[in-house]
Amino acid sequence: MVKIKDCRKTIDTEEGNVTYYSLRELESQGLIKDLKKMPYSIKVLVESLLRQKDGKLITDDDVATIASWNSKKNVDDEIPYIPARVLLQDLTGGAAVVDLASMRAAVAKMGGDPKRINPLVPVDLVIDHSIQVDYAGTPDAEMKNEELDFQRNKERYALFKWAQSSFDNFRAVPPGKGICHQVNLEYLSPLIHCVKKDGVLTAYPDSCFGTDSHTTQIDGLGVVGWGVGGIEAEAVMLGQPCYMKLPDVIGFRLTGKLREGVTATDLVLTIVEMLRRVGVVGKFVEFCGEGYQNLELADRATIANMGPEYGATMGFFPIDQKTIDYLRLSGRDEKHIDTVVKYAKEQTLWYEGEAEYTEMLELDLADVYPSLAGHKRPQDRIPLCNMKTAFRATLDELGVKEQKEADGLKDGFLAIASITSCTNTANPSVMIAAGLVAKKAYELGLRPKEYVKTSLSPGSRVVTQYLKDSGLLGYLEELGYNVTGYGCMTCIGNSGPLDPAIVKKIQDNDLVAAAIASSNRNFEGRIHASVKANYLASPPLVVAFSIAGRVDIDLGAEPLGQFEGKDVFLKDIWPSDKEIKEVMDRFVTRETFIEQYSNIFEGSDRWKAIEAPEGALFEWDEGSTYIRNPPFFDDMSEEPAIKNIERSHALASLGDSITTDHISPAGSFSATSDAGKYLISLGVEPKDFNSYGSRRANHEVMVRGTFANIRLKNRLAPGTEGSWSLYVPENKIDTIFETSRRYIEDRTPLIVLAGKEYGTGSSRDWAAKGPYLLGVRAVIAESFERIHRSNLVGMGIIPLQFRDGQNLESLGLTGKEVFDIEVEGLEPKCDVKVTAYRDGKKLEFWTVCRVDVPAEVDYIKNGGILQTVLRNMMS
Repeated sequence: MVKIKDCRKTIDTEEGNVTYYSLRELESQGLIKDLKKMPYSIKVLVESLLRQKDGKLITDDDVATIASWNSKKNVDDEIPYIPARVLLQDLTGGAAVVDLASMRAAVAKMGGDPKRINPLVPVDLVIDHSIQVDYAGTPDAEMKNEELDFQRNKERYALFKWAQSSFDNFRAVPPGKGICHQVNLEYLSPLIHCVKKDGVLTAYPDSCFGTDSHTTQIDGLGVVGWGVGGIEAEAVMLGQPCYMKLPDVIGFRLTGKLREGVTATDLVLTIVEMLRRVGVVGKFVEFCGEGYQNLELADRATIANMGPEYGATMGFFPIDQKTIDYLRLSGRDEKHIDTVVKYAKEQTLWYEGEAEYTEMLELDLADVYPSLAGHKRPQDRIPLCNMKTAFRATLDELGVKEQKEADGLKDGFLAIASITSCTNTANPSVMIAAGLVAKKAYELGLRPKEYVKTSLSPGSRVVTQYLKDSGLLGYLEELGYNVTGYGCMTCIGNSGPLDPAIVKKIQDNDLVAAAIASSNRNFEGRIHASVKANYLASPPLVVAFSIAGRVDIDLGAEPLGQFEGKDVFLKDIWPSDKEIKEVMDRFVTRETFIEQYSNIFEGSDRWKAIEAPEGALFEWDEGSTYIRNPPFFDDMSEEPAIKNIERSHALASLGDSITTDHISPAGSFSATSDAGKYLISLGVEPKDFNSYGSRRANHEVMVRGTFANIRLKNRLAPGTEGSWSLYVPENKIDTIFETSRRYIEDRTPLIVLAGKEYGTGSSRDWAAKGPYLLGVRAVIAESFERIHRSNLVGMGIIPLQFRDGQNLESLGLTGKEVFDIEVEGLEPKCDVKVTAYRDGKKLEFWTVCRVDVPAEVDYIKNGGILQTVLRNMMS
């Protein structure tokens, strides 16, 4: 047993005399061997546990465990971690609010006080994931899209207004203000908190859990933050720790400077490729080196944003002078900046050189060159000069032997070109570069092809303001890049409809349409159902390709068009670094940030007009097709227990790299889908379906959309794509939802079988909630993505991992077997025996239980993490 002495110290700042929990003091007590060698990101975790230790949830021994972090080999113990705050976006966040409202209803039903259910840490919800690009390329696009947004989501927005007035520690940023990650970076994070309690002003580092995987963008500011499932976020909101292994920390040394004309987007795509090749899943990446200090903070945030794409828990950038410059630029209070500097230096969080890392990678920034990524994974980087040959390879992969052409369109034509997403819109250099490309193109008479749907979705109103002040917004508008709204939009599949005539040509001729977006994800079916080839690129390249109108082009050698009889090439419209900097220095100002964030919590007239219920309990409307009380707490009267899973069937047998996009309902859905049929039965017309994300708070819609991705391939239904499965007792193919209903009627538990990297992609709680409601009790896979594994456990679903060298093929499993799974007496990472029966034969094999820590065993026993919290609260 370790006994830690009082580590509190004080510093004098312009905000007053501030108390802090000293890491130097912990070092003097011998718990930290050498602060100078400890990674900066680990120091933030140490401080968090030191400050929050209470002898129950967090003990002195827990502090000693994290303080013992070692670059060579760490102990196998878990640490309980509670971040400083939680960031919600409105899709996953909406589900979290509904769950909290449902918990209040459950508490009231059990005779308790519903007001006991409140966030115990500060929570910010930013409404940014609902708006869609229904209109684009016109001056009134933003107004029309926002009008539709409020029509579709009025009920959900009323829920958020209720939450804002009913819950403590809860703020909502109304629609039309910006993307959650960019608002987090530009305004919400204080970097160092100063909180007065019992008359004492205490300082501590900001840290953040977010219900979007790209919460990692805040790491660029020196904040420890990453994405978690909505289930984990809700638990933290209710005061429960997240249990985590001591992570390896990979050092990433940057040297040199970026060459002329190379963007931060090119850099991050290079880093994604490098880190994916090495493998950093479950690890921290921490950037260092003199090249690191050459990067502006916006460039760092671009790299941090794509942490999920390179697989790391986060990509962390320690605090230095560039950090302080950004705080000042973005309008943070000068007195608080003084506290940040003094605190960071006193706590050894100020960057003073490389720490000691588990492993070190290195990249000379001068070796980075213009790139894209595609056609379906962000780690598949394509040098710009190789784009033409890369697309030919894509056609080969898609089974297209000869490039087709029909009615003026051919394979590789560009259907969508979108400047969107937090990855790049928070970076003035690439946004201004896009504006300058538009200006030069316009002046040379170049325009996007008429069949390209162009859109601009700024990450905050700051971006619109500096583009407008510089005169560049007008040129973007001339090329069809009118502001379509403030939200993730195309990045998450809210790209809106394409011209029906274009869609008909695609369908009639089986054309391979392409999309280019300045976003972070390009998975199959994500951007638009009619687009098969999806590419990530910098905002200026988005503009350039829209002018070309196709992706099968070498922009270094082939002209974009002609002007006055002469060929115009990409180099003719590409701005110099000097031009970009001059515009930035003049128009990206502190005053702009202060002005645009002065009313961040004040919504539009449409927001103000929404009527919201009042009181501790939310008023559920049984007629609502958007918000329903979920059934997660219906079986709370049952005694907690872990029982064997007997005579189960597989609902799906899947391959490698099954993403949360494949599992979780996302994007639009048709009248012939199970979700569509359900809404039609309630009198909802197809034009009013909205998206799955907007109906995330209605479990009846969401369960019908689980595993409904149009590109899903279930081996139980060979030759099909989409939501199909096999009801084995009758050898009948039906939708996954209808098949699950049959099994539930039979009282048959279900499992899912899968290959490597099950659950990669965005953190989506419905990727776990949906299978739970379909009756899935366990998932057996070769490996799991970190967040999704945790979410499965949080819903009471047991993740089981094949032993090394084994998989469905090696074991000869078809998925049509009957499975017995012995999980009684479950312990963390224990071996679990599975017996499969088929055609009178029996196959036994062992799996590794990926319920990783003792607390997670309790979650499985209670049926989920929220049920555990509620039982503990009422006991």
